[in-house]
Amino acid sequence: MSVMPVFLRTATHADIAAIEVLLNQCYRSDQGWTNEAHLIAGIRTTQVQLQQVIDEANHYLFVYPKTHNGQRDGVETGEILACIGVKFEPATKNSENLSIAYIGMFAVHPEHQGQGVGNTLLQAVETFAHRHLGNGHNDSKGKGKGKGKGKPAYQLQMSVLEQRPELLAYYQRRGYQLTGKTVPFPEDGNNGEPLQQGLKLMVLAK
Repeated sequence: MSVMPVFLRTATHADIAAIEVLLNQCYRSDQGWTNEAHLIAGIRTTQVQLQQVIDEANHYLFVYPKTHNGQRDGVETGEILACIGVKFEPATKNSENLSIAYIGMFAVHPEHQGQGVGNTLLQAVETFAHRHLGNGHNDSKGKGKGKGKGKPAYQLQMSVLEQRPELLAYYQRRGYQLTGKTVPFPEDGNNGEPLQQGLKLMVLAK
């Protein structure tokens, strides 16, 4: 089987319904190895939440659209095969005095998992974040990498359920490290309903 090229573009309002289907399928169904169906019931996201993400100035959502021939120049079918987002937070909004690129909304259609699509998306959004922050462009127009101090003034972050050791290991193999910080899984119903008590999100950084 030939490997199709992975290509990304910025998500638009026209993609919202397809992204909603993808995220809920990948996270809340029992398909694919990244699902959380045994831990969380309900939905992963809504069209309203996705519209807010797309409209937010410091939030970028990228999609890998399906085309009729599998190529970038092909006609899009309306289906989204994968997506990934990154939100930029200025140093003024956290105690670490670091600009943060928070990676999330990362999903690959179950039929395309295990084919390198996820790796490609993650590398692409990391490169985008490095260029965005390294060139001094963030929502507060702050500086990128500190000069002469030997320490970057920005950091890539993500959060993963503590109860998903295989997913934590996936990101650790790609250079992310546990920060020791945890966040309780939100129980407001906007991200699904926990099926067990004590769900926690582990914060990783790179």
